[in-house]
Amino acid sequence: MLYVVLKHLHVTCAVISLSGFFLRGVWMLADSPLLSRRWVKIVPHVNDTLLLAAAIGLSIIVQQYPFVHGWVTAKALGLLGYIGFGMFALRRGRSKALRASFWLAALAVAGYVVSVALTRDPRGFLAWL
Repeated sequence: MLYVVLKHLHVTCAVISLSGFFLRGVWMLADSPLLSRRWVKIVPHVNDTLLLAAAIGLSIIVQQYPFVHGWVTAKALGLLGYIGFGMFALRRGRSKALRASFWLAALAVAGYVVSVALTRDPRGFLAWL
């Protein structure tokens, strides 16, 4: 029962996180003042904390850990790439073109992480070929 609750929480938080990142990227490209709203800076951190907590809980329940199981390692490393690209996309990129490139890279890495989660294979969707 706890597994099902954590899995649903994890998937829901992942969808919220990716949707929010996509929206913030669109706002960044449009120079929207919405990007500077206080809630826009707080809500993603709260959601991502729940996402990570659910991921850790699931990892413990199914006893599959990064650097032990390849697909979990791939997800963890992909997450680091997504965070890194995302930081440059929304804050640290020096030009809008550079930020847009980092935004697209972060979305691509997020797609890879989702594909690894769905296939439980470090190759992601390439595993189906």
